[in-house]
Amino acid sequence: MSFLLRSLLFVVLALPVLVHSAEPQVHEFTLENGLKVLVKEDRRAPVVVSQVWYKVGSSYEYGGITGVAHLLEHMMFKGTKKHPPGEFSRIIAANGGSENAFTGRDYTAYFQSLEKSRLAVSFELEADRMRNLQLLDEEFQKERQVVLEERRMRTDDKPRAKTYEYFNAMAHTNGGYRNPVIGWADDIKHLTVADLNDWYQRYYAPNNATLVVVGDVDPNEVLALAKKYFGPLQPSSLKSVKPRTEVEQVGPRRMTVRLPAKQPFLVLGYKVPALKNVQDEVEAYALEVLAGILDGGNSARLATRLVRGQQIAVSAGAGYDLYSRLPSLFIVEASPAPGQTVGALEQALEREIRLLQEKAVSQQELDRVKAQVLANAIYERDSVFYQAMQLGTLETVGLGWKRMDEYVERINAVTAEQVLAVARKYLIDDRLSVAVLDPLPMTNKQPAQAQPGGRHAR
Repeated sequence: MSFLLRSLLFVVLALPVLVHSAEPQVHEFTLENGLKVLVKEDRRAPVVVSQVWYKVGSSYEYGGITGVAHLLEHMMFKGTKKHPPGEFSRIIAANGGSENAFTGRDYTAYFQSLEKSRLAVSFELEADRMRNLQLLDEEFQKERQVVLEERRMRTDDKPRAKTYEYFNAMAHTNGGYRNPVIGWADDIKHLTVADLNDWYQRYYAPNNATLVVVGDVDPNEVLALAKKYFGPLQPSSLKSVKPRTEVEQVGPRRMTVRLPAKQPFLVLGYKVPALKNVQDEVEAYALEVLAGILDGGNSARLATRLVRGQQIAVSAGAGYDLYSRLPSLFIVEASPAPGQTVGALEQALEREIRLLQEKAVSQQELDRVKAQVLANAIYERDSVFYQAMQLGTLETVGLGWKRMDEYVERINAVTAEQVLAVARKYLIDDRLSVAVLDPLPMTNKQPAQAQPGGRHAR
C-alpha cells in the first residue's frame, strides 16, 4: 500500500471523532397534535430545505389499490379550497424556490428549497394541503392518465425496469415489497377518487408525519412557525398496520423475462434483514460493507475482476438497503460483455460469492472499502437536502433520526470475520431469486424518454 493511500485511509478512518465533534445538533420537537419537527442548522448559505414525510408508501398497499400512494402524491398538487390547482407550484416559484415530491416503498415526502426568509410560505402551503386537499374528479381523471403514461415511459418501455418489476414480484411472495411503487397498470386504471380519499384520510395527518427543516435557520423560530401553521391541524385516530411478514423461502427461485432489448441482463437477490428488523445489528452493517466489497468504486471486486479483469461483464454492481422498513434483498446485477453468455456471467458471479464465503477479506481490502463507504457518507453531508433526507428516512421507517450519527462508527467497527459470517449466512440458495432478461429483437419504435427530475410528471 502506497504512503499516499495509507495517509488517506488514516484520515478517513479517523473522521468519526472529527465529524462527531463538528456535527451541528439536531433539535427535536413534538407539537400537541403529534407532528414531529426536526431542525438542523447549516449556515453555509442563506437557504433552507423543508420536507414533510408521511409514514406511508407503496408497501402499505394491498391488492387492487397498488399505485394509490403514488397517484395521491400527484393529486397533492391539485389544490385546496384556499389554493386552486397549480397555485402551490406558482407560489413557490414566485418566491424563488423549487418544490417536488417522491413516493417510496416506505414513505411519501414533499419538499421545498427556498431562501431562508421564505420558510413560512412553505409551511402555510404544506399545512393547508395536509388536511384540506380537494380531490376533484376532473383533475383525478387527467392525473391518472399522466401516471399511466409515466408508467409506460419509466417501466413498460425500459427492459431492465420491467425485469426488476417481475423479479420483485417473484422474490417477495406476500410481503409489502412485491408490488411496484408506481402500481400495476390495471390497478391504476381502476383506482377511484374514493380510493384516494380513503388513503388520504387515513394517513395524511400531523400525527403520522415528520417535518424536517435543514438550513440557515434558528430552531426556536422554526418551532414557532410550525406551531402557527401546523399546530391547529387536528390529528387522526391511526389504525395499526398489518405486519404482512414475508413467508419463509424454501428454495431458489428463477425466471426468464423475454422483452425487446439491446442486451441481456441478470439480477440475483438474496433475502436479508435490514437494520430495523435484524436480530444482531452487527449483521446489517456487515452486509453494508459486503456490498462495498463487491461494488464500492472502481477498485471493488466486481469492477476489477469481472468488468476489467475477465471482461465477462460490461457492467456489474451490488446493493443493500440498510434503512428499509421491512426485510429486503441483497442485490447483485450484471450485463454480459459481447460474446459472453448470461450463463457464464452467472457462474462468474457465483464464484465471487463463494470466495466471500470461503476466505475472509484482507485487512487492506477491508480498510479500502471502509474508506470508500465512509467518505461517501461524509461527503453526502455537504448537501443540505441530503441531510434532511437522512433525517426523514430514519424517522419515517421507525429507526429514529439519532441512528444517523452511528453510521460512521458502526461501519468502522465491522471486522473481516463478521463480513465472512454474513456472506455464509445470507448469500445461500435457499434465499436466492434469479431473473434473466432474454432480449427479443428490437422494433423500429424507440422507447419514450422518461422526464428528468426527482419527481414524476404531474
